[in-house]
Amino acid sequence: MSNLTIRRIIVWAVSMVLGFVVGYGIITVGFDMLPLISSIEAPQGVSIDEYGILYFVFTAAPIGLVFVIWLDAFMDTRILPD
Repeated sequence: MSNLTIRRIIVWAVSMVLGFVVGYGIITVGFDMLPLISSIEAPQGVSIDEYGILYFVFTAAPIGLVFVIWLDAFMDTRILPD
């Protein structure tokens, strides 16, 4: 495998892990802070089971794609065209 392929695999792996960690944080901690931001009442301690596993995947994957964009720029993997 070439060095570029290894860097691309690292970018995808790290980005998806960060996306799922940030998504988990937003769902479990972010919903607890929602009443501080607006008048909407949110349940305390929303778990992934309550939120829904499929909804969690559809929330965390786009967040991971944001990390792909930034890590692609920093690691010069040329995943996205210039």
